[in-house]
Amino acid sequence: MAAKKPTQSEIDGVQYRRAKMWQSILVACNAFVGMSVYSLIGYASYSASVGYGISTAIVGVILMGTRILDAVTDPLLAVVYDKVNTRFGKLRILLISGFLIEAVALLLMYDVLSSKGLGIPVFALLYCVYIIGYTITNMTAQTFGAIMTNDPKQRPVIGVWNTAFNYIVPITLSIVLAYVFLPMAGGTYNQIFLSSACRFCLLLGAVGIVLVCIGISAYDKPEYLNGVSKKQEPLKVRDMVSLLKDNRPLQCYIASAASDKLAQQVASQSVITTLLFGVIIGNVQLSTILSAVAMFPSIIFAIIGARYAGKHGSRKGILVWTRASLIVALATVIFFIIIDPTQIAAMGGITVIYVLLNFALNGTKMSVTTCNTSFMADVIDYELDRSGKYLPALVTGTYSLVDKIVSSVSSVIATGAIALIGYVNTVPQPGDPSTPAVFWMTMALCFGLPVLGWICTLIAMRLCSLSKEEMVEVQKRIADKKTAAVRQEAQENPQ
Repeated sequence: MAAKKPTQSEIDGVQYRRAKMWQSILVACNAFVGMSVYSLIGYASYSASVGYGISTAIVGVILMGTRILDAVTDPLLAVVYDKVNTRFGKLRILLISGFLIEAVALLLMYDVLSSKGLGIPVFALLYCVYIIGYTITNMTAQTFGAIMTNDPKQRPVIGVWNTAFNYIVPITLSIVLAYVFLPMAGGTYNQIFLSSACRFCLLLGAVGIVLVCIGISAYDKPEYLNGVSKKQEPLKVRDMVSLLKDNRPLQCYIASAASDKLAQQVASQSVITTLLFGVIIGNVQLSTILSAVAMFPSIIFAIIGARYAGKHGSRKGILVWTRASLIVALATVIFFIIIDPTQIAAMGGITVIYVLLNFALNGTKMSVTTCNTSFMADVIDYELDRSGKYLPALVTGTYSLVDKIVSSVSSVIATGAIALIGYVNTVPQPGDPSTPAVFWMTMALCFGLPVLGWICTLIAMRLCSLSKEEMVEVQKRIADKKTAAVRQEAQENPQ
Protein backbone atom coordinates (compact mmCIF):
# COMPACT_ATOMS: atom_id res chain seq x y z
CA MET A 1 0.00 0.00 0.00
CA ALA A 2 1.42 3.38 -0.98
CA ALA A 3 2.31 5.73 1.85
CA LYS A 4 0.05 8.74 2.25
CA LYS A 5 1.45 12.10 1.22
CA PRO A 6 2.53 14.45 4.02
CA THR A 7 0.06 17.08 5.15
CA GLN A 8 0.48 20.74 4.18
CA SER A 9 0.01 23.84 6.29
CA GLU A 10 0.21 27.49 5.19
CA ILE A 11 1.86 29.74 7.76
CA ASP A 12 3.68 33.06 7.20
CA GLY A 13 2.66 32.88 3.54
CA VAL A 14 4.59 29.61 3.07
CA GLN A 15 3.08 26.22 2.21
CA TYR A 16 4.90 24.05 4.77
CA ARG A 17 4.99 20.27 4.75
CA ARG A 18 4.16 18.69 8.10
CA ALA A 19 4.68 15.22 9.52
CA LYS A 20 1.84 13.41 11.26
CA MET A 21 2.27 12.64 14.95
CA TRP A 22 2.53 8.88 14.40
CA GLN A 23 5.23 9.43 11.77
CA SER A 24 7.27 11.54 14.17
CA ILE A 25 6.97 8.89 16.89
CA LEU A 26 7.93 6.01 14.61
CA VAL A 27 10.93 7.87 13.20
CA ALA A 28 12.04 8.70 16.76
CA CYS A 29 12.15 4.93 17.32
CA ASN A 30 15.55 5.20 15.66
CA ALA A 31 16.63 5.45 19.32
CA PHE A 32 15.94 1.70 19.54
CA VAL A 33 18.58 1.27 16.83
CA GLY A 34 21.14 3.79 17.96
CA MET A 35 20.88 3.31 21.70
CA SER A 36 20.75 -0.50 21.63
CA VAL A 37 23.98 -0.51 19.62
CA TYR A 38 25.41 2.25 21.84
CA SER A 39 24.66 0.19 24.96
CA LEU A 40 26.20 -2.91 23.40
CA ILE A 41 29.37 -1.21 22.19
CA GLY A 42 29.93 -0.01 25.75
CA TYR A 43 31.04 -3.57 26.48
CA ALA A 44 33.67 -3.54 23.69
CA SER A 45 36.53 -3.62 26.19
CA TYR A 46 35.06 -6.73 27.83
CA SER A 47 34.58 -8.33 24.42
CA ALA A 48 38.21 -7.62 23.52
CA SER A 49 39.48 -9.02 26.80
CA VAL A 50 37.17 -12.02 27.23
CA GLY A 51 36.69 -12.97 23.60
CA TYR A 52 40.04 -12.06 22.02
CA GLY A 53 42.57 -11.89 24.87
CA ILE A 54 43.53 -8.27 24.20
CA SER A 55 45.05 -6.16 27.01
CA THR A 56 43.36 -2.97 28.19
CA ALA A 57 46.17 -0.75 26.85
CA ILE A 58 45.91 -2.25 23.36
CA VAL A 59 42.12 -1.92 23.43
CA GLY A 60 42.53 1.81 24.09
CA VAL A 61 44.78 2.18 21.04
CA ILE A 62 42.34 0.24 18.81
CA LEU A 63 39.36 2.28 19.96
CA MET A 64 41.22 5.57 19.44
CA GLY A 65 42.21 4.53 15.91
CA THR A 66 38.67 3.51 15.03
CA ARG A 67 37.42 6.84 16.40
CA ILE A 68 39.50 8.58 13.75
CA LEU A 69 38.03 6.23 11.12
CA ASP A 70 34.56 7.06 12.42
CA ALA A 71 35.19 10.79 11.94
CA VAL A 72 36.61 10.42 8.43
CA THR A 73 33.75 8.25 7.16
CA ASP A 74 31.07 10.83 8.08
CA PRO A 75 31.58 13.29 5.18
CA LEU A 76 32.41 10.40 2.83
CA LEU A 77 28.91 9.03 3.41
CA ALA A 78 27.55 12.13 1.67
CA VAL A 79 28.86 10.72 -1.62
CA VAL A 80 27.15 7.37 -0.98
CA TYR A 81 23.97 9.15 0.14
CA ASP A 82 23.98 11.20 -3.06
CA LYS A 83 24.39 8.20 -5.38
CA VAL A 84 21.83 5.83 -3.83
CA ASN A 85 18.57 6.17 -5.77
CA THR A 86 16.41 3.07 -6.12
CA ARG A 87 12.76 2.35 -6.79
CA PHE A 88 12.52 1.51 -3.08
CA GLY A 89 13.83 4.94 -2.14
CA LYS A 90 17.07 6.20 -0.64
CA LEU A 91 16.55 6.55 3.11
CA ARG A 92 15.20 3.08 3.85
CA ILE A 93 17.83 1.35 1.69
CA LEU A 94 20.66 3.18 3.47
CA LEU A 95 19.12 2.65 6.91
CA ILE A 96 18.61 -1.09 6.43
CA SER A 97 21.97 -1.62 4.72
CA GLY A 98 23.86 0.22 7.45
CA PHE A 99 22.11 -1.71 10.20
CA LEU A 100 22.77 -5.07 8.51
CA ILE A 101 26.48 -4.23 8.21
CA GLU A 102 26.85 -3.20 11.86
CA ALA A 103 24.63 -6.05 13.09
CA VAL A 104 26.70 -8.72 11.29
CA ALA A 105 29.95 -7.17 12.55
CA LEU A 106 28.69 -7.03 16.16
CA LEU A 107 27.22 -10.53 16.06
CA LEU A 108 30.56 -11.89 14.87
CA MET A 109 32.50 -9.76 17.36
CA TYR A 110 30.46 -10.55 20.47
CA ASP A 111 29.14 -14.02 19.70
CA VAL A 112 30.07 -16.14 16.69
CA LEU A 113 33.84 -15.51 16.54
CA SER A 114 34.32 -14.54 20.19
CA SER A 115 36.39 -16.81 22.49
CA LYS A 116 37.90 -18.60 19.50
CA GLY A 117 41.45 -17.34 20.09
CA LEU A 118 41.45 -15.10 17.01
CA GLY A 119 43.20 -12.14 18.65
CA ILE A 120 43.78 -8.50 17.71
CA PRO A 121 43.46 -8.57 13.86
CA VAL A 122 39.95 -10.05 13.83
CA PHE A 123 38.66 -7.82 16.63
CA ALA A 124 40.08 -4.68 14.99
CA LEU A 125 38.68 -5.65 11.58
CA LEU A 126 35.21 -6.35 12.94
CA TYR A 127 35.22 -3.08 14.86
CA CYS A 128 36.10 -1.18 11.68
CA VAL A 129 33.25 -2.90 9.80
CA TYR A 130 30.89 -1.96 12.64
CA ILE A 131 32.02 1.69 12.35
CA ILE A 132 31.15 1.74 8.64
CA GLY A 133 27.66 0.31 9.23
CA TYR A 134 27.05 2.60 12.19
CA THR A 135 28.08 5.65 10.15
CA ILE A 136 25.66 4.80 7.32
CA THR A 137 22.74 4.27 9.71
CA ASN A 138 23.46 7.21 12.00
CA MET A 139 24.18 9.80 9.34
CA THR A 140 21.10 8.81 7.33
CA ALA A 141 18.93 9.17 10.43
CA GLN A 142 20.32 12.66 11.10
CA THR A 143 18.78 13.90 7.85
CA PHE A 144 15.22 12.82 8.75
CA GLY A 145 14.25 16.00 10.64
CA ALA A 146 14.97 18.32 7.72
CA ILE A 147 13.24 16.01 5.24
CA MET A 148 10.05 15.35 7.21
CA THR A 149 9.03 18.94 7.89
CA ASN A 150 10.08 22.50 7.16
CA ASP A 151 7.43 23.94 9.47
CA PRO A 152 9.32 26.00 12.10
CA LYS A 153 6.71 25.14 14.73
CA GLN A 154 6.98 21.39 14.18
CA ARG A 155 10.71 20.88 13.72
CA PRO A 156 11.58 21.29 17.42
CA VAL A 157 8.73 18.93 18.39
CA ILE A 158 10.32 16.10 16.39
CA GLY A 159 13.46 16.70 18.43
CA VAL A 160 11.48 16.21 21.66
CA TRP A 161 10.43 12.69 20.65
CA ASN A 162 14.06 11.89 19.83
CA THR A 163 15.16 13.27 23.20
CA ALA A 164 12.58 11.27 25.11
CA PHE A 165 13.47 7.96 23.46
CA ASN A 166 17.21 8.66 23.70
CA TYR A 167 16.75 8.97 27.46
CA ILE A 168 14.31 6.13 28.07
CA VAL A 169 15.85 3.41 25.87
CA PRO A 170 19.42 3.38 27.29
CA ILE A 171 18.22 3.60 30.90
CA THR A 172 15.79 0.72 30.34
CA LEU A 173 18.46 -1.29 28.55
CA SER A 174 21.00 -0.76 31.33
CA ILE A 175 18.48 -2.06 33.87
CA VAL A 176 17.62 -5.11 31.74
CA LEU A 177 21.27 -5.96 31.07
CA ALA A 178 22.34 -5.44 34.69
CA TYR A 179 19.42 -7.12 36.45
CA VAL A 180 18.35 -9.81 33.96
CA PHE A 181 21.20 -10.86 31.69
CA LEU A 182 24.11 -10.36 34.12
CA PRO A 183 22.61 -12.62 36.83
CA MET A 184 21.85 -15.22 34.14
CA ALA A 185 25.57 -15.22 33.31
CA GLY A 186 26.59 -15.75 36.93
CA GLY A 187 27.14 -12.09 37.76
CA THR A 188 30.26 -11.60 35.60
CA TYR A 189 30.87 -10.12 32.16
CA ASN A 190 31.73 -13.46 30.57
CA GLN A 191 31.07 -14.92 27.12
CA ILE A 192 27.54 -16.00 28.08
CA PHE A 193 26.65 -12.43 29.03
CA LEU A 194 28.24 -10.93 25.91
CA SER A 195 26.44 -13.32 23.54
CA SER A 196 23.06 -12.84 25.23
CA ALA A 197 23.40 -9.06 25.41
CA CYS A 198 24.40 -8.92 21.75
CA ARG A 199 21.43 -10.93 20.51
CA PHE A 200 18.96 -8.97 22.62
CA CYS A 201 20.31 -5.53 21.63
CA LEU A 202 20.40 -6.40 17.93
CA LEU A 203 16.86 -7.78 18.08
CA LEU A 204 15.69 -4.51 19.64
CA GLY A 205 17.57 -2.58 16.95
CA ALA A 206 15.90 -4.64 14.20
CA VAL A 207 12.47 -3.77 15.63
CA GLY A 208 13.50 -0.11 15.62
CA ILE A 209 14.58 -0.30 11.96
CA VAL A 210 11.18 -1.66 10.92
CA LEU A 211 9.33 1.08 12.82
CA VAL A 212 11.54 3.85 11.41
CA CYS A 213 11.12 2.58 7.84
CA ILE A 214 7.34 2.70 8.25
CA GLY A 215 7.49 6.23 9.66
CA ILE A 216 9.79 7.66 6.98
CA SER A 217 8.26 5.88 3.97
CA ALA A 218 6.07 8.83 2.87
CA TYR A 219 9.17 11.04 2.57
CA ASP A 220 11.48 8.55 0.87
CA LYS A 221 10.74 9.97 -2.56
CA PRO A 222 12.67 12.15 -5.04
CA GLU A 223 10.46 15.20 -4.54
CA TYR A 224 11.61 15.43 -0.91
CA LEU A 225 15.25 14.48 -1.53
CA ASN A 226 16.27 16.57 -4.56
CA GLY A 227 17.29 20.18 -4.93
CA VAL A 228 15.31 23.01 -6.51
CA SER A 229 16.08 21.64 -9.97
CA LYS A 230 14.47 18.48 -11.30
CA LYS A 231 17.87 17.49 -12.65
CA GLN A 232 19.95 16.11 -9.78
CA GLU A 233 23.63 16.91 -10.22
CA PRO A 234 26.16 14.53 -8.66
CA LEU A 235 28.04 15.66 -5.56
CA LYS A 236 31.44 17.22 -6.30
CA VAL A 237 34.45 18.09 -4.17
CA ARG A 238 33.75 21.79 -4.72
CA ASP A 239 30.37 21.32 -2.98
CA MET A 240 32.20 20.34 0.20
CA VAL A 241 34.61 23.27 -0.09
CA SER A 242 31.78 25.70 -0.81
CA LEU A 243 29.78 24.38 2.12
CA LEU A 244 32.50 25.16 4.64
CA LYS A 245 33.56 28.39 2.93
CA ASP A 246 30.23 30.05 2.18
CA ASN A 247 27.59 28.60 4.52
CA ARG A 248 27.85 31.08 7.42
CA PRO A 249 25.10 29.48 9.56
CA LEU A 250 26.95 26.13 9.39
CA GLN A 251 30.19 27.83 10.45
CA CYS A 252 28.39 29.38 13.42
CA TYR A 253 26.72 26.09 14.31
CA ILE A 254 30.05 24.23 14.25
CA ALA A 255 31.66 26.83 16.54
CA SER A 256 28.65 26.74 18.86
CA ALA A 257 27.86 23.04 19.09
CA ALA A 258 31.46 21.76 18.97
CA SER A 259 32.54 23.98 21.88
CA ASP A 260 29.54 22.83 23.93
CA LYS A 261 30.21 19.20 23.03
CA LEU A 262 33.86 19.41 24.12
CA ALA A 263 32.87 20.80 27.52
CA GLN A 264 30.17 18.15 27.91
CA GLN A 265 32.53 15.30 26.97
CA VAL A 266 35.23 16.46 29.40
CA ALA A 267 32.78 16.80 32.30
CA SER A 268 31.31 13.35 31.61
CA GLN A 269 34.68 11.55 31.79
CA SER A 270 34.56 9.00 34.61
CA VAL A 271 37.66 10.47 36.30
CA ILE A 272 35.95 13.88 36.49
CA THR A 273 32.63 12.56 37.81
CA THR A 274 34.63 10.62 40.41
CA LEU A 275 36.30 13.86 41.50
CA LEU A 276 32.96 15.66 41.82
CA PHE A 277 30.83 12.98 43.45
CA GLY A 278 33.38 10.58 44.97
CA VAL A 279 35.88 13.10 46.33
CA ILE A 280 34.28 16.55 46.76
CA ILE A 281 30.71 15.45 47.61
CA GLY A 282 31.69 12.06 49.04
CA ASN A 283 28.87 9.98 47.57
CA VAL A 284 29.68 8.45 44.19
CA GLN A 285 26.30 6.68 44.00
CA LEU A 286 24.56 10.07 43.93
CA SER A 287 25.72 10.53 40.33
CA THR A 288 23.85 7.41 39.17
CA ILE A 289 20.71 8.36 41.10
CA LEU A 290 20.65 11.89 39.67
CA SER A 291 21.19 10.64 36.12
CA ALA A 292 18.13 8.39 36.37
CA VAL A 293 15.87 10.86 38.17
CA ALA A 294 16.87 13.80 35.96
CA MET A 295 15.34 12.06 32.95
CA PHE A 296 11.82 13.35 33.67
CA PRO A 297 12.56 17.07 34.25
CA SER A 298 14.92 17.01 31.26
CA ILE A 299 12.12 15.79 28.99
CA ILE A 300 9.85 18.52 30.37
CA PHE A 301 12.53 21.13 29.63
CA ALA A 302 12.92 19.68 26.13
CA ILE A 303 9.19 20.20 25.53
CA ILE A 304 9.37 23.79 26.82
CA GLY A 305 12.45 24.44 24.70
CA ALA A 306 10.72 23.04 21.61
CA ARG A 307 7.69 25.26 22.14
CA TYR A 308 9.91 28.30 22.52
CA ALA A 309 11.93 27.47 19.40
CA GLY A 310 8.72 26.87 17.44
CA LYS A 311 7.42 30.29 18.42
CA HIS A 312 10.59 32.39 18.27
CA GLY A 313 12.94 30.39 16.00
CA SER A 314 15.74 27.92 16.70
CA ARG A 315 18.51 30.55 16.76
CA LYS A 316 16.77 32.64 19.41
CA GLY A 317 15.97 29.47 21.37
CA ILE A 318 19.66 28.58 21.44
CA LEU A 319 20.55 32.09 22.67
CA VAL A 320 17.91 32.16 25.43
CA TRP A 321 18.55 28.68 26.81
CA THR A 322 22.33 29.06 26.57
CA ARG A 323 22.11 32.18 28.74
CA ALA A 324 19.96 30.23 31.20
CA SER A 325 22.51 27.38 31.31
CA LEU A 326 25.33 29.85 31.91
CA ILE A 327 23.48 31.53 34.80
CA VAL A 328 22.60 28.21 36.47
CA ALA A 329 26.19 26.94 36.11
CA LEU A 330 27.60 30.07 37.76
CA ALA A 331 25.00 29.79 40.53
CA THR A 332 26.07 26.17 41.10
CA VAL A 333 29.73 27.16 41.45
CA ILE A 334 28.80 29.86 43.97
CA PHE A 335 26.70 27.28 45.82
CA PHE A 336 29.70 24.93 46.08
CA ILE A 337 31.91 27.77 47.33
CA ILE A 338 29.64 28.95 50.16
CA ILE A 339 28.65 25.50 51.51
CA ASP A 340 30.48 22.42 52.74
CA PRO A 341 30.06 20.13 49.70
CA THR A 342 30.10 17.01 51.87
CA GLN A 343 26.74 18.16 53.29
CA ILE A 344 25.19 17.30 49.93
CA ALA A 345 25.78 13.64 50.74
CA ALA A 346 23.97 14.07 54.09
CA MET A 347 20.62 14.05 52.26
CA GLY A 348 19.24 17.18 53.90
CA GLY A 349 18.18 20.66 52.81
CA ILE A 350 21.54 21.25 51.10
CA THR A 351 20.92 18.13 49.03
CA VAL A 352 17.53 19.40 47.89
CA ILE A 353 19.02 22.70 46.71
CA TYR A 354 21.78 20.89 44.83
CA VAL A 355 19.30 18.50 43.20
CA LEU A 356 17.17 21.45 42.03
CA LEU A 357 20.25 23.20 40.61
CA ASN A 358 21.27 19.95 38.90
CA PHE A 359 17.80 19.53 37.38
CA ALA A 360 17.79 23.15 36.18
CA LEU A 361 21.25 22.82 34.60
CA ASN A 362 20.46 19.51 32.87
CA GLY A 363 17.10 20.88 31.77
CA THR A 364 18.44 24.06 30.20
CA LYS A 365 21.13 22.02 28.45
CA MET A 366 18.40 19.75 27.06
CA SER A 367 16.49 22.78 25.78
CA VAL A 368 19.64 23.92 23.97
CA THR A 369 20.03 20.43 22.47
CA THR A 370 16.44 20.49 21.23
CA CYS A 371 16.94 23.92 19.61
CA ASN A 372 20.25 22.74 18.09
CA THR A 373 18.49 19.81 16.40
CA SER A 374 15.95 22.04 14.66
CA PHE A 375 18.64 24.63 13.85
CA MET A 376 20.63 21.98 11.96
CA ALA A 377 17.54 21.37 9.80
CA ASP A 378 17.38 25.14 9.18
CA VAL A 379 21.04 25.10 8.10
CA ILE A 380 20.25 22.32 5.59
CA ASP A 381 17.43 24.37 4.07
CA TYR A 382 19.65 27.46 4.01
CA GLU A 383 22.16 25.49 1.93
CA LEU A 384 19.37 24.41 -0.44
CA ASP A 385 18.41 28.07 -0.89
CA ARG A 386 22.03 29.19 -1.28
CA SER A 387 23.32 26.57 -3.70
CA GLY A 388 20.16 25.02 -5.14
CA LYS A 389 21.39 21.61 -4.02
CA TYR A 390 19.85 19.48 -1.29
CA LEU A 391 22.84 18.22 0.73
CA PRO A 392 21.55 17.01 4.12
CA ALA A 393 24.11 14.22 4.53
CA LEU A 394 26.98 16.52 3.56
CA VAL A 395 25.89 19.18 6.06
CA THR A 396 25.44 16.74 8.96
CA GLY A 397 28.55 14.78 7.96
CA THR A 398 30.72 17.89 7.90
CA TYR A 399 29.59 18.87 11.37
CA SER A 400 29.95 15.31 12.64
CA LEU A 401 33.55 15.19 11.41
CA VAL A 402 34.44 18.23 13.50
CA ASP A 403 32.36 16.99 16.41
CA LYS A 404 34.15 13.64 16.63
CA ILE A 405 37.61 15.16 16.26
CA VAL A 406 36.78 17.55 19.12
CA SER A 407 35.31 14.74 21.22
CA SER A 408 38.48 12.68 20.82
CA VAL A 409 40.41 15.46 22.59
CA SER A 410 38.18 15.37 25.68
CA SER A 411 39.89 12.41 27.34
CA VAL A 412 43.31 14.06 26.83
CA ILE A 413 42.07 17.27 28.49
CA ALA A 414 40.59 15.33 31.40
CA THR A 415 43.64 13.15 32.06
CA GLY A 416 46.02 16.09 31.57
CA ALA A 417 44.03 18.22 34.01
CA ILE A 418 44.01 15.61 36.78
CA ALA A 419 47.74 15.07 36.25
CA LEU A 420 48.27 18.76 37.10
CA ILE A 421 46.71 18.19 40.54
CA GLY A 422 48.78 15.12 41.38
CA TYR A 423 47.12 12.17 39.64
CA VAL A 424 50.10 11.29 37.46
CA ASN A 425 50.40 7.53 37.96
CA THR A 426 46.98 6.94 39.55
CA VAL A 427 43.38 7.92 38.92
CA PRO A 428 40.90 9.53 41.34
CA GLN A 429 39.18 7.09 43.69
CA PRO A 430 36.13 7.65 45.94
CA GLY A 431 37.31 8.74 49.37
CA ASP A 432 40.46 10.55 48.20
CA PRO A 433 41.19 13.77 50.15
CA SER A 434 39.47 16.90 48.80
CA THR A 435 42.24 19.49 48.50
CA PRO A 436 41.82 23.08 47.24
CA ALA A 437 43.56 22.05 44.01
CA VAL A 438 41.09 19.18 43.53
CA PHE A 439 38.12 21.46 44.29
CA TRP A 440 39.05 24.26 41.89
CA MET A 441 40.12 21.95 39.08
CA THR A 442 36.81 20.08 39.37
CA MET A 443 34.85 23.34 39.34
CA ALA A 444 36.81 24.47 36.29
CA LEU A 445 36.19 21.26 34.35
CA CYS A 446 32.57 20.61 35.39
CA PHE A 447 31.30 24.18 35.20
CA GLY A 448 34.03 26.58 33.99
CA LEU A 449 34.69 24.80 30.68
CA PRO A 450 30.95 24.64 29.86
CA VAL A 451 30.67 28.37 30.62
CA LEU A 452 33.44 29.06 28.08
CA GLY A 453 31.60 26.86 25.58
CA TRP A 454 28.36 28.76 26.13
CA ILE A 455 30.16 32.08 25.66
CA CYS A 456 31.40 30.75 22.31
CA THR A 457 27.80 29.79 21.49
CA LEU A 458 26.47 33.26 22.32
CA ILE A 459 29.12 34.90 20.14
CA ALA A 460 28.58 32.46 17.24
CA MET A 461 24.79 32.82 17.28
CA ARG A 462 25.09 36.62 17.43
CA LEU A 463 27.11 36.44 14.22
CA CYS A 464 24.47 34.24 12.56
CA SER A 465 21.56 35.90 10.76
CA LEU A 466 19.39 32.79 10.43
CA SER A 467 16.50 34.09 12.54
CA LYS A 468 12.89 32.94 12.39
CA GLU A 469 12.07 35.80 10.01
CA GLU A 470 14.97 34.94 7.73
CA MET A 471 13.94 31.26 7.66
CA VAL A 472 10.49 32.30 6.42
CA GLU A 473 12.18 34.12 3.54
CA VAL A 474 14.42 31.09 2.90
CA GLN A 475 11.39 28.81 2.59
CA LYS A 476 9.64 31.29 0.27
CA ARG A 477 12.68 31.45 -2.01
CA ILE A 478 12.98 27.65 -2.08
CA ALA A 479 9.29 27.31 -3.02
CA ASP A 480 9.64 29.95 -5.76
CA LYS A 481 12.73 28.25 -7.20
CA LYS A 482 11.03 24.84 -7.26
CA THR A 483 7.98 26.34 -8.99
CA ALA A 484 10.21 28.05 -11.57
CA ALA A 485 12.09 24.77 -12.19
CA VAL A 486 8.82 22.90 -12.80
CA ARG A 487 7.66 25.57 -15.28
CA GLN A 488 10.99 25.51 -17.09
CA GLU A 489 10.89 21.73 -17.41
CA ALA A 490 7.33 21.93 -18.74
CA GLN A 491 8.43 24.42 -21.40
CA GLU A 492 11.45 22.32 -22.39
CA ASN A 493 9.48 19.08 -22.48
CA PRO A 494 5.93 19.93 -23.60
CA GLN A 495 3.48 17.03 -23.70
